[in-house]
Parts: sequence; C-alpha cells; structure tokens
Amino acid sequence: FDEVERPIGIQIYGAQVDAMAEAAALVTEHYAPDFIDINFGCPVKKVVQRNGGSGCLRDLDLVDRIIAGCVAATHLPVTVKTRSGWSETSRDPVGIALRMQDAGAKAFTLHARTRTQMFTGKANWDDIAMVVEALDVPVIGNGDLNTPEDVIRMKEHTNCAGVMIGRGSFGNPWLFRDARALLDGEERPSAPDPADKFAVALEHARLALELQGDTRSTMVEFRKHFGWYTRGLHGATTLREKLFQVERMADAERIFADYLVSTAMAGAA
Repeated sequence: FDEVERPIGIQIYGAQVDAMAEAAALVTEHYAPDFIDINFGCPVKKVVQRNGGSGCLRDLDLVDRIIAGCVAATHLPVTVKTRSGWSETSRDPVGIALRMQDAGAKAFTLHARTRTQMFTGKANWDDIAMVVEALDVPVIGNGDLNTPEDVIRMKEHTNCAGVMIGRGSFGNPWLFRDARALLDGEERPSAPDPADKFAVALEHARLALELQGDTRSTMVEFRKHFGWYTRGLHGATTLREKLFQVERMADAERIFADYLVSTAMAGAA
C-alpha cells in the first residue's frame, strides 16, 4: 500500500492460536501497518466450517486466547471485528465485547447481527449502543449502512466512535465521500452521472487485473462489480446482461461507450 493510505490495518482470521500469533508477527514485520485486526465476524460457510470468522463465537475461550496471542506477538494495536453472537440464543454483544477488551483488543467493531442471521433482517443498532456504553475502547458500528444518511443515523443512535461500511459501498465508492460531507456539516455532493460511474468502474477493473492477473477468470469474477456499478441506471437490466458476458477489458469499454452514445442520442431526440 502507499503511505498516503495510512492509517491502515491488515485483517487476519483463523482458529489456531499459534498460527494467528505467527501471522500477526509476520504481518507486523513484512508490511508494517498501523494496526492488526482480527476477523471474528465473517459468516461465510467456507470460513465458518474451519472455525474461522464468526465460527470462533462458538468458543469464546478460544477467542480470548487468539486475541491474547496476537497481542503478545506484535507491538501494534490489535483490534477486532465481530458479530452480536453465533445465534439468537447466544446473542450477547456486551459480554462478547467485554471479553475481547479484557483479552487486549484496542478497538471493537460490531456488526449488529448474529452469524445465523447472515445478512438477513435488520441490524440491531441497539446492540452497538449497549457496547459503546460498556467498553472503554473505541467502538465502530457496522451493519445496514447503505446511504450517507444511514451513517448519520447510526452515529446519533449509538454514539459510536466510527462506522465501518461494507456492502453498501459495492458499486458506490462515493458513499464514503458523501458520508464524510454530512459528518462535516457540509452539503451532500452531486451524484455521479453515468460517465463518472463508468470511468470509476473501469479503473476499478484495471486495478483488479493489475493485482490479480490480466486473465479471463479475473474479468469474469469482476462482472458482479459491473452489475453493482450500473444499479439504478436507465436500461440497467439490458446493460447488465451485456456486461455479464464480458471476458476482456475491451468488451467492457465498448459496452459502456455504446451505452453513453445511445443515451445521448435518446436525450437529443
């Protein structure tokens, strides 16, 4: 990463105490981030099956040992991201948060759903508010932040120190800019037009190809991002059908260029 990106954290996950401590030490030595974050929140099946992510919430003693091991292995602050519990029957955001703080976590991010909820239903922001009241370390709120106004509402509802935006930013990186403006008491910036969206989508794709390899598989994997970037546009369904067939960067560039020409002609008619 570039120095201009600091402060930056690197997130790790796993269920083996020694391996996690070693990972924390290696990340510290080789990448020198500003902090290390432990993921106890990922609900994805392939991660949970190996007891990683939110799978660790079924064994809070293990969670304690993982955090303590990582803290001992690095001079950097260790932070955590987690959920309100494994299931509704074990939902205990405050209890979980206090244990993680006691184990050495220097900041705490809460996605206010349980693992069994995955991303269904609504995030219970009251969980975040209760954790804010209980902890001495900064608390970051997460869950259902899809608009700049959502960010303001969460801050007001929970008094959290900060927010973490995830799925709401898919295809909408302008969400961060707009939320920052509202938090600073400024007017919300104008929404990007299709040309702006396409320019950013293509730059995003170029970076993906640069980092992951300029291959057909990388481009196929990126199709979903094109779908997110084009949500809400006139004729989006037809546009996405074309984008979901792309195999090369040139294909996407041509499709976007054709769309802009056709919409300009329609507007002039």
